[in-house]
Parts: sequence; C-alpha cells; structure tokens
Amino acid sequence: MVNTTIKTTKSQEIFAAAQNLMPGGVSSPVRAFKSVGGQPIVFDRVKGAYIWDVDGNQYIDYVGTWGPAICGHTHPEVITALHEALEKGTSFGAPSVLENILAEMVIAAVPSIEMVRFVNSGTEACMAVLRLMRAFTGRDKIIKFEGCYHGHADMFLVKAGSGVATLGLPDSPGVPKSATSHTLTAPFNDLEAVKELFEENSDQIAGVILEPVVGNAGFIPPDAGFLEGLRELTQEHGALLVFDEVMTGFRIAYGGAQEKFGVTPDLTTLGKIIGGGLPVGAYGGRRDIMSMVAPAGPVYQAGTLSGNPLAMTAGIKTLELLQKQGTYEYLDSITKKLAEGLLQIAHQTGHAACGGQISGMFGLFFTNGPVHNYEDAKKSDTAKFGRFHRGMLERGIYLAPSQFEAGFTSIAHTEEDIERTLTAARDVMSTL
Repeated sequence: MVNTTIKTTKSQEIFAAAQNLMPGGVSSPVRAFKSVGGQPIVFDRVKGAYIWDVDGNQYIDYVGTWGPAICGHTHPEVITALHEALEKGTSFGAPSVLENILAEMVIAAVPSIEMVRFVNSGTEACMAVLRLMRAFTGRDKIIKFEGCYHGHADMFLVKAGSGVATLGLPDSPGVPKSATSHTLTAPFNDLEAVKELFEENSDQIAGVILEPVVGNAGFIPPDAGFLEGLRELTQEHGALLVFDEVMTGFRIAYGGAQEKFGVTPDLTTLGKIIGGGLPVGAYGGRRDIMSMVAPAGPVYQAGTLSGNPLAMTAGIKTLELLQKQGTYEYLDSITKKLAEGLLQIAHQTGHAACGGQISGMFGLFFTNGPVHNYEDAKKSDTAKFGRFHRGMLERGIYLAPSQFEAGFTSIAHTEEDIERTLTAARDVMSTL
C-alpha cells in the first residue's frame, strides 16, 4: 500500500488568501480544481519531471505547465541560455536576431509554414489567424469543432447545439451573439457534418480551424481519413484549413500533427513548446497568405512583447534539444507504457475506461468508449475521475485536474517514474 499521508496546510492557507485577491484564487480557471474537488496544491519549485509544493511534498508531474515542459522543467541548457540572455535585457520591443533563428527553425520543421509571426499566447495567435483567413478569402464564416479550444477570444467561445451541426451561440456571459454569429460548429471526426455546413453556406466559409488531435476535451485523435477529408473539402470550396497546433506542435512529432499524419494545412498556430516555458505564441503558413499581415500587407496585428528575447532564447534551446536522436522514440515508449498500463489497471480493477497516446501526449476516460468527439467524452464518469485524481495526488502523482484535459510526458520522465505512477494507479483504482 502506498503511503497516502500528505500534509498541505501551507497550500490551503495560501489558496484561501488568494481567493480574496483573484477571482477563484487563480489566474486561469482549471487550476482551481473545481472539476475534481478538493483544493489545489500551491507550487514552490519544479525540476525535471518533478514538482514540489509549498509544504515540501514532491510529485511526478504529468501536466508540464500544460505542455511546454517537454524537456522537463528547468532543463540546465535552457536555464544557462536564459541567464546569458538576461544579461542583455528582458525586452527589446525591436527586432533581434533571435527572432530570425527561431523563425528559421519553425519554418524548417513545420510543413505548412513558409512565413511566421510571433505573438505572446496561443489565444493571440488564434485571434490573429482568424482575422487573416477572413481577409484572405473575403468571407466571414468559420467552422470550428465542439471540444476544440482555440483560446478565450469571443468568436471562439461557442458551444455546439443539439443538432448534428449548428450555428454557435455564445458560451460565456459578456460575449454578444454578434461575435459568434459567423461561427459554425460541428462534432469532431464528423466529416458529413462539415460537408453539410459547406453546402448550406456556399461561398461564405473562410475556413476550418481545429486541433488536429484534441487535447482540450481529453485526448481525442482524429479518425482515419478525417484530416484528409477536411483538406479535400476546404480546397474544393476555396476555404482555408487551419491546424491549431499550440498543443501538438513539436510534441507528437517535431513537425507536429501535420508531419505525423501527412496532411498540410494552409495556416498553423503554435505556442507552448516554442517558448520553452515562457509566454509565447505564433502563427504561420503559406507565403501568399502571410504576406497580407502588416506591415507587409493590410491585415493589422501587433504586440509590444512579441518576439521577446527571453522567450525566443528558451524556444531555440528547447527545439535544439528536441532534435537529438531518439528523443521522440523515447517519449513514445514511456508514454505508451503509461497509457497502456493505466488502461490495463482500470480494466483489471473493474472500471470502464478507454484512452490512448501519441508520442508525449496521452489521455484516460472513465467510459467504455470509444471516444470520437466531445459528446462521447461527456459520457465519462467525471465523479470517478475526481476521486482518481485526488487519490493520485495523495500518492505523489500530479495529473491534469480535469477529465477533459490531455496529459503530457517529458524526456525527463524515467521508467521508474512510470512504474511508480502505475503502482499508485493500481492502489487508487482498487478503492474507487
């Protein structure tokens, strides 16, 4: 039996104080543990595959700051590079050679990108790419998929209706209907629904945007032929295809999902890994489309901290580390062992469960499955996941505090970490 005695007195005190200072006590909603119950732990430091809370408890981390820590936290080569960069200044607000270097690396790696623009977050990248796709096509409507998250901008905060494919309605107070009136939604992996939308909105759809592997409704891979079908449909109707690879970029393959699946979109958004843990975002694609972005073209987008020298430095060093031979083979190996082990334990202990992984990205649903889209994912036993999450936390395993978030591994995770995690999972699942 794994020791489940864990004291979090300081975390509780700090979080209680935080709730009087920040909405919900956090700077981003999921951190508050609302969907899993209990109180969040307050971090003190991170290193490699591990985190320590303010009470001194150590955990194996499978969140990795929501994806960027693919080389492990505070990798010594990244930290050394950042120390050197700090001596030159924290922000320029002007061109630097670091932008050129990272841009060249991104263009060389990602099949769709011929030109790139750096921004400060994935949300910002998706906002900018939406404006660009509308300007390039001269059309207003877009198609997104239920369960795919593209940041918190008004036009993306849409929930799908009860039909197969419906016009979106605002999914948050404060978002006017006019902001989402041109946003069409369809279930992920439902090509027929997308065909219907194109037929019903002839010559009105600017493009289709999606996470090629969903990570914000849990881990949901594309069905065979789905991405290829979207590519054909968009080309047939003169619309653009946009892959939101903020999460999958440089994680499921060095060239992202488009390299992994052999489908090249017109535009791509990136974030997380390309900043090595610092705030960053980017969008890029075909040269003829990107040439419309100001000051080369009329589509305006700007940012004071865009191309920040610290983010560029961390991103460059992280991508260099990922190019080392065997990196992605190792990630795939340990993540496969983890994902398959969790499923095996769930079934052996009598729980309905499904899930999977691609390279360093994985997921587990407490439902029989298969899970093809968000509607399928919502059939999961979220109460059971909450108990599972709490049990794992008490045994020193830090998982994403939501049934509907993907998990992440890093090259810093060891075989021993995986074994320890599976031992804890068997202990917890036997008591759920």
